Amino acid sequence: MALISLSKPHQLKPRVHPIISRIEAPYSLILPHFFCSINDQQQTQDSPAPNPDPFQADEEPSQRQRIPRGNHRSPVKLEDTICKLMAERAWTTRLQNKIRALVPQFDHNLVYNVLHGAKNSEHALQFFRWVERAGLFNHDRETHLKMIEILGRVGKLNHARCILLDMPKKGVQWDEDMFEVLIESYGKKGIVQESVKIFDIMKQLGVERSVKSYDALFKLILRRGRYMMAKRYFNKMLSEGIEPTRHTYNVMLWGFFLSLKLETAIRFFEDMKSRGISLDVVTYNTMINGYNRFKKMDEAEKLFAEMKEKNIEPTVISYTTMIKGYVAVERADDALRIFDEMKSFDVKPNAVTYTALLPGLCDAGKMVEAQKVLREMVDRYIPPKDNSVFMKLLDVQCKSGHLNAAADVLKAMIRLSIPTEAGHYGILIENFCKAEMYDRAIKLLDKLVEKEIILRPQSTLDMEASSYNPMIQHLCHNGQTGKAEIFFRQLMKKGVLDPVAFNNLIRGHSKEGNPDSAFEIVKIMGRRGVPRDADAYICLIESYLRKGEPADAKTALDGMIEDGHSPASSLFRSVMESLFEDGRVQTASRVMKSMVEKGVKENMDLVAKILEALLMRGHVEEALGRIDLMMQSGCVPNFDSLLSVLSEKGKTIAAVKLLDFCLGRDCIIDLASYEKVLDALLAAGKTLNAYSILCKIMEKGGVTDWKSSDKLIAGLNQEGNTKQADILSRMIRGEVSRLSQKEKKQSAVAS
Repeated sequence: MALISLSKPHQLKPRVHPIISRIEAPYSLILPHFFCSINDQQQTQDSPAPNPDPFQADEEPSQRQRIPRGNHRSPVKLEDTICKLMAERAWTTRLQNKIRALVPQFDHNLVYNVLHGAKNSEHALQFFRWVERAGLFNHDRETHLKMIEILGRVGKLNHARCILLDMPKKGVQWDEDMFEVLIESYGKKGIVQESVKIFDIMKQLGVERSVKSYDALFKLILRRGRYMMAKRYFNKMLSEGIEPTRHTYNVMLWGFFLSLKLETAIRFFEDMKSRGISLDVVTYNTMINGYNRFKKMDEAEKLFAEMKEKNIEPTVISYTTMIKGYVAVERADDALRIFDEMKSFDVKPNAVTYTALLPGLCDAGKMVEAQKVLREMVDRYIPPKDNSVFMKLLDVQCKSGHLNAAADVLKAMIRLSIPTEAGHYGILIENFCKAEMYDRAIKLLDKLVEKEIILRPQSTLDMEASSYNPMIQHLCHNGQTGKAEIFFRQLMKKGVLDPVAFNNLIRGHSKEGNPDSAFEIVKIMGRRGVPRDADAYICLIESYLRKGEPADAKTALDGMIEDGHSPASSLFRSVMESLFEDGRVQTASRVMKSMVEKGVKENMDLVAKILEALLMRGHVEEALGRIDLMMQSGCVPNFDSLLSVLSEKGKTIAAVKLLDFCLGRDCIIDLASYEKVLDALLAAGKTLNAYSILCKIMEKGGVTDWKSSDKLIAGLNQEGNTKQADILSRMIRGEVSRLSQKEKKQSAVAS
């Protein structure tokens, strides 16, 4: 029975996570019985015999408590709570009391973990000083070293230095590791001189320096190119009886090659071998990389072969370094050979390997091999270290005419989760347009616009004009100017103000019957100082005319003239005709004025119609102004025709003013025209006007035998203007050849 009771609890073991403190399991009360034989016997005697039926246990499910499943939250550690409090609150006495209340006793593990988990260095430093000043904990070597590492990492080197130098006052002895951390921290911040000072005072403070400290010093001073200082300290190390290690020589070789000191590096390499120090793969990699810097691939190949002869297996770094060297000297075939060799030895290429190989293949024109390497990268999901390799791949694939392969490059970027930029799409769009594969170019453009790739702030590769201009031109010529404008407005947000694209948009909107949209583009160009082409204006004006909006066409024509373009006479005629037919005579007159000012002397038949309409509508002064401008430009209208029409239509006032204008400028007028005007005035009963005009005509030596002169004299007498009648009769008889000044004044008043 005892054996049976011992085996029972094993069946009741919880399946997921037994948490005794949270869940009261019914079998927890019998666990002590395993270790007490008396209780076990009593339990055996009192307990009934076990039920042979295994299904009977399911009749009373309430006797067992359900064990919760899932991941249970682990209890929060005390050091995490303290770090959270320091991150959320300012360092005050209240926070210190809060921490003190949480921690019954500060021990080494707690203090170290709080320093390690602090959100920033300031929190760690405040906690470090507080526990010491408050007498809660005496810092030891590990906590001092941790604090120095934290401060050195964030560049608070003066604090770290003070903590280091104050250690003996607290009874904590220095060791080499602490000084080494401080030396490296100064070196990372570029303060080499302070690193050297710290290294030098180690001896004064009685801290023994080993090769480890020297290695740290060599690394930081060689990183700054101070190879002569490194050589002096190397000799000093030897004089102190400290033997250099393989790592020491590796650091020295790396530094000398970094400073381009080939001879010095070779001398140290030979010295390393003469000391009997075994070379490792790092040594060979350093030497091979150094020879690559000087493009000495023959020496690099010898070292690579020597490494394999000594059964030192080349690593991925070794092969990658060789590939870099071959690419640098334009030996792409050898780079491919090494690449295939590393894979044959089951050495997996990494991101650096692919990044080094692909540009070399592109430069050598080996696009098939480059495509295979790219496919391998995608299959292994290894993105390159330098994303510029994709730009090179796209460019070379497109230049070689492999547009499908170039499109695969873009797909590879997407599969490798590398952010595509506008420049990548631009190369493909440009070359698809050159190959007249506009459907594929439009698909790429749709993705570009939909995802707003152009507007990404982190983008560094913008589209060139050679990429977007052919696309915009194609869209504008094929009824998709709206899409082209959406695309170009995104480019405008990036500061693109390309006049070719702007003018293409104007032409596209105009051809599609959307002159208002085109004119909006014109206004944007004007605000931003972008020059507008003459043919773009012509398309816009013609679009307005086709739409039956001559006034807007005139506005566009004015803009064209303001931009310094000279419209053709046919364009002037089209606008004037549309305005004239629309009844906008005065607006047509303004276009006529602009035409004359531009020196265009055609379209005189239309000009005569506009002048006639102006005079007929009573805009006499405007018409006379236009006539005066025409005469100054050498264009004389047909006055006889104008006077004849005005006389026939009864527009005597306009006729009088026009005739007076002609007489004042000694224009050549037909005698019949004079008589028509006089007859019209006499018929209208305007005898004084007729008298005035007739006097001026006779003074100029014009008509004297007007058949209706007797009627005019009779009319003047009937109206009581006997003096004017007398003067006129004497002038007709030849008794008076010229009016006196007083009579001229009276004649002018009469007219």
